[in-house]
Amino acid sequence: MLRDHVVSLISKVYADPDALGQLLPQETSREVFCRVGSVSQTEWFNAGRAGLAAQYKLVLFAPDYRGEDTVELDGERYGVYRNYAGDGDQIELYLERKGGL
Repeated sequence: MLRDHVVSLISKVYADPDALGQLLPQETSREVFCRVGSVSQTEWFNAGRAGLAAQYKLVLFAPDYRGEDTVELDGERYGVYRNYAGDGDQIELYLERKGGL
C-alpha cells in the first residue's frame, strides 16, 4: 500500500500543576507515513448528521497509532472523530475540522 504523506500525530500530556494549581497540557508529536484520501459520501453525510465536519480519511500502519486525538496534515490541525481497524496491519483515521486544536 502506498503511504506517500507524512502527518504528525499529536497527543496531550498533563504535567505537574502550575503555581495556580492548574494542569496545563503539554503536546507531544510523532511523524508517521500514511495514505490520505477523501471520506465517502455516506461517511460525510452521516458525520454531518452527528454535527461533525468530516474532511479526510488516513490509512496507516496500526502499530503507528497510539490513540492520538489530533493530527497535523499539511500545516492544518484536525481532530480524529473515529477510527476503524482495517485489513491486516492497517487502521483508518477519520478526521474532522474543528477549532481550538
